[in-house]
Amino acid sequence: MFGFGQDIGIDLGTATVIAYVKGKGIVLREPSVVAVNNQTGEVLAVGAEARRMLGRTPGSIVATRPLKDGVISNYTVTEKMLKHFITRACGKTMFSPRIMICIPSQVTEVEKKAVIDAATQAGARRVYLIEEPIAAAIGAGIDISKPCGNMVVDIGGGTADIAVISLGGSVVSTSIKVAGDKFDEAIVKYIKKTHNMMIGERTAEDLKVNIGCVYPKIQDTEMEVKGRDLMTGLPKMATIHSSEMLEALLEPAQAILEAVHSVLEKTPPELAADISDRGIYMTGGGCLVDGLDKLLQEQTGINVMIAEDAVSCVALGTGKALDNLDILDGKARK
Repeated sequence: MFGFGQDIGIDLGTATVIAYVKGKGIVLREPSVVAVNNQTGEVLAVGAEARRMLGRTPGSIVATRPLKDGVISNYTVTEKMLKHFITRACGKTMFSPRIMICIPSQVTEVEKKAVIDAATQAGARRVYLIEEPIAAAIGAGIDISKPCGNMVVDIGGGTADIAVISLGGSVVSTSIKVAGDKFDEAIVKYIKKTHNMMIGERTAEDLKVNIGCVYPKIQDTEMEVKGRDLMTGLPKMATIHSSEMLEALLEPAQAILEAVHSVLEKTPPELAADISDRGIYMTGGGCLVDGLDKLLQEQTGINVMIAEDAVSCVALGTGKALDNLDILDGKARK
């Protein structure tokens, strides 16, 4: 008997790839990192295994993230990574799957085409695209088909997408390239400047997750980190406090607040009234930086809620959107 391939929703993130298979839920959550042999072009590791190699590879092996700022920066590696993840999500199947992929809200036609081509080459029968804020809103459990305004702030690894959604589409949206990765860069820069020490991006991420904050904490927490002393060139250890993280992360956090502000300024008054009643929903891993919701609430005066499973929101929304490709009105169609 002939059947069709599975339907898969993929949140193709700068930091993490999450795959949702219709009827099974989330089946895969891996870092979007690929380790490639320079000489042969062979893929040595994908996902968590490749992430462990970041900053620790010999000359012949390169561990890279093929997506930068939410868009494809290395086409061939992205295609190989997608192929690997699709095979893992589907298992061995005779039929090619239909795939829906999330993209930031302000991508160009060329960037869209790159995503469609990469997924098609990786084995998709048909590719649909959905904007991240819309997928995030669906994943957060918001009914986007009604004629009332909902504001979603989706902060991922490469981009922060802010959109006001009504009647199933975004009315006003913006996408800025300030998100989780920029937080990590700000930490690396800050520690270089104040402690004269160089740390890697994985260490910076650990600092962000464990003691990072953008709103003053009641109790100052601390963490020990190891890096390289810039004066002597020798390994060095330092104790970093959350008050220092506050100083390091305030600048990128401010850029996100300004983007939210500019979207609110362009929002039609009726929808702005809805938002002040319903509040702002935050999704994505980047919104989990301690105090970001408090800071946004203080600056806008609007109630801010972090979605239940913030990291998986976009993937869950993509998965739900698979059930009703027709409701999306063919907008996501290739």
